[in-house]
Amino acid sequence: MSLLIRASRESDISAIAAIYAHAVIHGTASFELDPPEKAEMARRRAVLMEGDFPYLVAEDDGAVLGYAYAGPYRPRPAYRSTVEDSIYIAPQAQRRGIGKLLLTALISESEERDFRLMVAVIGDEQSQGSIGVHRALGFEDAGVLKGVGYKHGRWLSTVLMQKTLGRGLDEPPSRPLPL
Repeated sequence: MSLLIRASRESDISAIAAIYAHAVIHGTASFELDPPEKAEMARRRAVLMEGDFPYLVAEDDGAVLGYAYAGPYRPRPAYRSTVEDSIYIAPQAQRRGIGKLLLTALISESEERDFRLMVAVIGDEQSQGSIGVHRALGFEDAGVLKGVGYKHGRWLSTVLMQKTLGRGLDEPPSRPLPL
């Protein structure tokens, strides 16, 4: 395997949309119930790219096996230095360490952009793989929201974790206020 972690491109949208569709239909990482069309996935990516948020893919022999991005945690201006991470891995590539590699690169890219805190909002307390990867990379438990979503015939909780990034929280943010 010659895995490459790189910035995403518009040409990756088909693979990204397919990976996400599988996660929406079969998993609990996303609380969406219907997978968005490719055009919507492209629109979402474009918004993040315009906001200077990192959006990465893991590629092996030209095939996208996973993707990760950091996006705004909340839309209010005071949250501008906090990002929320999202990571999705193709079903045939899961449990091979790709998620950890993507998250490691995403943390680095977020620090380079001077984000100060990364929040993980993990769908389902049973997502031990995702929880373990975040914990291994220094995320701390921040809480659990019990039964906040209903999908696949059951109530799902959300696990919240957080990690201080880069220069940390000891000085004011340097990121400008959004327009």
